[in-house]
Amino acid sequence: MLEEHVVLVNENDEVVGSCEKLKAHELGELHRAFSVFVFNNKNELMLQRRALDKYHSAGLWTNTCCSHQRPNETTLDAAHRRLIEEMGFDCELHEKFHFIYRAELENNLIEHELDHVLFGYFDGEPKLNPIEAAEWKWIHLDNLKLEIEQSPESYTAWLKLIVPQLEKHH
Repeated sequence: MLEEHVVLVNENDEVVGSCEKLKAHELGELHRAFSVFVFNNKNELMLQRRALDKYHSAGLWTNTCCSHQRPNETTLDAAHRRLIEEMGFDCELHEKFHFIYRAELENNLIEHELDHVLFGYFDGEPKLNPIEAAEWKWIHLDNLKLEIEQSPESYTAWLKLIVPQLEKHH
């Protein structure tokens, strides 16, 4: 399998290099990432539960799709690529905002990302790639906020940071 590389950036999202993905997470290097949030016509958000053998945040609930741009790949191209690879469907996507966060994870890994947040709309059912996602569900934002409040350990670090920002951009 080929090494996957992430795009290293500064706080202004300017490219400063690239790094092997696992090494970037071990060192806590700031790198470019994206998070896709897909809603249906009932204004519900599609969540996925990460596969149990992911290298971090395994088995946790998170947004519809998330990953990293490859060197020389646009955010939009990367988001469409991973939506198809993870969830088995594609839809129109629009970037809404971005932010920087740093979170210490299990296995001595660090997520330090400039995360581009994209929204899309889809009313069908995904065809999950079991290597990426264990299950999925639709949920209203109010219910998601309540679930995160009651069981924060069941959700990814980045999802917990993004959810409070969703309504002002949705």
